[in-house]
Amino acid sequence: MGGALLYGRPAPGLIEAPRGARQVSPLVPGSEDLAAMAEGSADEAWVLAPPGTLERDFVLAQALRVLAPGGRLVAFAPKDKGGSRLKKALERFGCQVEEEARRHHRFCDVGRPEGLHGLDEAIAAGAPRIVEGLGLWSQPGVFSWDRVDAGTALLLGCLPELKGRGADLGGGIGVLAHRVLGSSAVTELAVVELDRRAVEAARRNLDDPRVRLVWDDVRQLALADLDFVVMNPPFHDGGNEDRSLGQAFVAVAAAALRKGGRLWLTANRHLPYEAPLAEAFSRVDLRADTGGYKVYEAVK
Repeated sequence: MGGALLYGRPAPGLIEAPRGARQVSPLVPGSEDLAAMAEGSADEAWVLAPPGTLERDFVLAQALRVLAPGGRLVAFAPKDKGGSRLKKALERFGCQVEEEARRHHRFCDVGRPEGLHGLDEAIAAGAPRIVEGLGLWSQPGVFSWDRVDAGTALLLGCLPELKGRGADLGGGIGVLAHRVLGSSAVTELAVVELDRRAVEAARRNLDDPRVRLVWDDVRQLALADLDFVVMNPPFHDGGNEDRSLGQAFVAVAAAALRKGGRLWLTANRHLPYEAPLAEAFSRVDLRADTGGYKVYEAVK
């Protein structure tokens, strides 16, 4: 097929990726799956490398695999979020790297050599797998990929038996959804998640006809007439804290719930969700506050 690939959403003006480059980041709904592309099928790849080692090496290895011999890879990242380690990571695969620093980023320009090594190992290390201890499918790079995060754990301990139609906003690999579906009174559950990798893991973890998986940005949704919503909303966008994300989740939940419907929300204690909750709901109760996290039940 040829052509250029783009992984991620670089800040405006940071790079000049070729016009028509196909997006392959799992965090962009509708993008293509880099891991599913044929070997040697692309001419160029521009990769905003993720900071986590397993995830980063998996993405770089997949990009090199997909490039035709001699194809160009430009990998870049903020210096303090993995950029300073990019050159060594690419050299371990057998690449000759030209490195440049600008705008607080490191840029590594590589021509794909004929001989590469370590790709299979990096791909295997970053691939989907069943996580021991969780008993669920996950993948490095997904939020809290190998454990139940503390906020979700607190919410799991507070949730009552829910009933009717509901949604799990930012549902990840399906940890909360798995608990919700334990109630036979739940008739339908939409699990909405931005990360395609988490959606695919949830597809394996939630083998239940009541589940509808949605790969989308919660802020773009128009759900309605729900009996309940559960969520552990994100508060980082592109690695930077963004408190408006959780506030947007609260607004979407409020719009989706019928009168009398209930929202169960967990969040870090420092996040200011009290005001938007009070504005959008008739009653808000703090159900737990421990270990730096809080759980609210809000009634529409």
